[in-house]
Amino acid sequence: MRADEIRRLARECGFELAGIARAEPLAEDGRRYLDWVARGMAGAMGYLTDRRATIRTDPKLLLPTARSIICVGKLYNSDQPAAAAYGSISRYAWGADYHDVVRRGLENLVEKLPAGADYKICVDTAPLLERSYARQAGLGWIGKNTCLINQDQGSWFFLGEILTSLEIAPDAPPPDRCGTCTRCIDACPTQAIAPEGYELDARRCVSYFTIELHGSVPEDMRAGIGHNIFGCDICQDVCPWNRDAPVTNDPAFESRQYTSLEALAAIDGESFAETFRSSPIQRAKHAGFLRNVAIAMGNSKDEKFREPLKTLARNSNDMIAEHARWALQQLSQPAGKA
Repeated sequence: MRADEIRRLARECGFELAGIARAEPLAEDGRRYLDWVARGMAGAMGYLTDRRATIRTDPKLLLPTARSIICVGKLYNSDQPAAAAYGSISRYAWGADYHDVVRRGLENLVEKLPAGADYKICVDTAPLLERSYARQAGLGWIGKNTCLINQDQGSWFFLGEILTSLEIAPDAPPPDRCGTCTRCIDACPTQAIAPEGYELDARRCVSYFTIELHGSVPEDMRAGIGHNIFGCDICQDVCPWNRDAPVTNDPAFESRQYTSLEALAAIDGESFAETFRSSPIQRAKHAGFLRNVAIAMGNSKDEKFREPLKTLARNSNDMIAEHARWALQQLSQPAGKA
């Protein structure tokens, strides 16, 4: 089957980007990944550092008969922010859970491919170096902010893959077009991106703190989180390649509208589950989300948050209470002071 035919079918299944990579180890990228893990850059994300770390080095460990990898990109950019006052939510979480949307699209694509071949669908939960294979498949280059960037459409994409026993002519990776630009590095509030770019220290990343970390956020990192209550888009917002990025027309990614930070601070566990049903925000869990809301309130320096923060400071969850007490201290300090 030809690659151009697969790209056509992928578009029919809702993917704006598609390409083919060989299902073979990427020695240099695999080495860099294992070195990144060995240096502790993954923080507490055990799913990146356990036995699955070595599985990522060879796609045939996921599908022994794999000969090709069909890589796709699903646009999620929206022009309707889903945010509460003083609270920012990463745009990938403005709509439905992308795992479900991308998987459905990949399942539809498999149904259109030749019968009798082997297939394995991967979304980002699979142990695969998906950005590296997406680059090999010609979808874009891996930028200094470590995101995959497409020259024509920017970086607001979810990635997905189909490992297959089909032999398909591979595409070629595009050149790196970041050049001398350092906007993402300069804009990162916690200096999570290496000075030369192309490497992210998760232990300093706002998205890591507000999504993946389920314990206390280091106190010296809290001010850098700013008003982010779930994820962070700063390094993509400032990227020149996103200046004219297209907007999705997929209704699955229509922005949900949320209420004020005060209302979010009062949400209980049951309401949290209901409000964020089928949303990536559930990954932060109820306690982590209230922790994030408390930090954003503190960073706002706005006195109107004093009462809701006092309530959070009495929460039975020690982590929530401790962050709320920290936030109350910030309200007593002038703006610009940590």
